[in-house]
This record gives sequence, structure tokens and C-alpha cells, in this order.
Amino acid sequence: MILKKIIILALFLGCLNGCVQSTAFLGPAYTLGSTGNIYQAGLSYGSSKAITSLTGKSTGENIEILLTPNKEDTPFEKLVKKQIKETRKKLNLSNQ
Repeated sequence: MILKKIIILALFLGCLNGCVQSTAFLGPAYTLGSTGNIYQAGLSYGSSKAITSLTGKSTGENIEILLTPNKEDTPFEKLVKKQIKETRKKLNLSNQ
């Protein structure tokens, strides 16, 4: 029975993978499927769409802009941004 479901899922995935135009809905869909919390999934999707429509950039692009050092940054802000980048590098190395 489980093997039959896996085969059907693989067939649907293979046939429909060209239908996905944006990956903005994949995260909330996973949240809904794993936790069953429709409110959390809806909030995640809605906030992502709102940020994209207001700024014209995805949330990842906005975070990248926030973390790049600027000339107007105080020494404290530069230190925090540097520590965040170093921590991300360490986390990426530990995942591999």
C-alpha cells in the first residue's frame, strides 16, 4: 500500500513539476502538511506575498540587503553583521 502511494506521488510529481511557477507556496504547503496548522501556513504565505508586493524583492533578497555592511553603519552594527556572517558559515560547514 505504501509503495503504491509512493509510485503515484512520483508520477504526479513528474507530470506536474512544470506547473510550479513560484516556490513561494512550497514552504507554507510543507508547513501545512507537516503540522496541519492552516493558520501558520496562511500567515507565512500571506506575509511572503505582502513583502514581495511592497518591496518588489523576496524576503531572502531583503535580508541580504540588511546584512551587507554600509558606510553609515556604527561599529556595533558592523560587528553584529560580521558575527552573523561567521555564524552562517560555521552552520553551513557543519551541515555538510
